[in-house]
Amino acid sequence: MTSELDPIASPSGFTPRSTGGIGLWVTPVDEVAIEARARTFTTRSIKKTSKRAALELAISCIDLTTLEGMDTPGRVSALCRKAITPDPADPSLPSTAAVCVYPSMVPSAAAFTAGSSVRVASVAGAFPSGMSSLEVRLADIRDAVAAGADEIDIVIGRGDFFTGRYGRVFDDIVAAKEACGPAHLKVILETGELGTYDQIRRASMLAMAAGADFIKTSTGKVARNATMPIALCMAEAIRDYVEQTGEIVGLKVAGGIRTAKQAWHYLVLINETLGPDWLTPDRFRIGASSLLNDALLAIRKLDTGRYSGPDYVSID
Repeated sequence: MTSELDPIASPSGFTPRSTGGIGLWVTPVDEVAIEARARTFTTRSIKKTSKRAALELAISCIDLTTLEGMDTPGRVSALCRKAITPDPADPSLPSTAAVCVYPSMVPSAAAFTAGSSVRVASVAGAFPSGMSSLEVRLADIRDAVAAGADEIDIVIGRGDFFTGRYGRVFDDIVAAKEACGPAHLKVILETGELGTYDQIRRASMLAMAAGADFIKTSTGKVARNATMPIALCMAEAIRDYVEQTGEIVGLKVAGGIRTAKQAWHYLVLINETLGPDWLTPDRFRIGASSLLNDALLAIRKLDTGRYSGPDYVSID
């Protein structure tokens, strides 16, 4: 079996958490099998009595996101109010996990969410390309944390990864983790650009070994973002990493997740691959902007038997 495994050594002498200096093993991915298994999650049915609980769980795992050039403090304020109280007519609903904004909007988001359970996440490190000097990327991270960010989302250097400079990718993540200080680090793989499931699996293990608190599928800024097979590939990597190190890492799926039905599918995938302990915002996130409205409409339909339509929820 060892001939079928790909060992990742510890670049620059850094020891992956709890491995005692032992390199991690990356199992190869069977493309046909992983896509077939991913399709099965989309055929699962959820009993009506469980649908509301599933929708509430999905809401609690959302990073409600605005990453637009036209973002303003007013726009972020509205986003934060919605994150804290998704539906003013139903105060029983949970808040979302976080709001995700650009670094310049972090002070506004921190002020508007103060006193709530909603965390402030910020993309940083020359998002979405990651194409600037390490010093600039680290300064971007430190500035966002100093401004009030609880979580930082960075993207790996795909150029370095594609040319086999894994040690540089690894060291950059280690440096980013240090720059985060008390903030959690989410490492975006930009899976739509990595090409193969084997590359996604390798990048996942590399990011986790370097200190990622979460691994994340995508920026939402490329043509191909989160898909069920990609999420499954990354979830299996987390499962392997936990088995090898005992360390817990979360998963964030982002880009193209717009409907309550899609959210249910991802919850099923997480439950059946990583187990119910991952069905919490501390270990699973959905990066989305329009998903919340569809989840709210789905809840109203469950409660009233009628579909209210988009005019009954606020526009983000």
